[in-house]
Amino acid sequence: ANGKVKAVEDAGKNVLWISDPVHGNTITAANGKKTRPVARIMDEINGFFEVHQELGTHPGGVHLEMTGEKVTECTGGTIDEVTEDGLLEKYMTHCDPRLNGEQALEIAFQIAENFRAKEGLQDLCSTDDDEGCAW
Repeated sequence: ANGKVKAVEDAGKNVLWISDPVHGNTITAANGKKTRPVARIMDEINGFFEVHQELGTHPGGVHLEMTGEKVTECTGGTIDEVTEDGLLEKYMTHCDPRLNGEQALEIAFQIAENFRAKEGLQDLCSTDDDEGCAW
């Protein structure tokens, strides 16, 4: 990815860099449900920030497929983890799996941590003793 960013920057183009980490991380669970692992989405977001940190460019945004509803369409999450078996509990989508509200907030906090790190600011959860800092 950093080769593409570098090539565009070297060409002098003025672009807005946006990551769409949800669409590229769709898999089919053993139960046949289409899902998206939160860990893969987080890894892609963190990689997006790492590339821009390394090259001195600005990560402009992240697009997420999400809902505030307590759906069980994406696996993972650390607040209320959704397992593959748990997908069946409240799988409501007729098309693409969405992050539920808790999963989306975990990702939002991880994005905030990435921006804080870029600015040299202390982590929001600065010690292992911070309860509720699962991300």
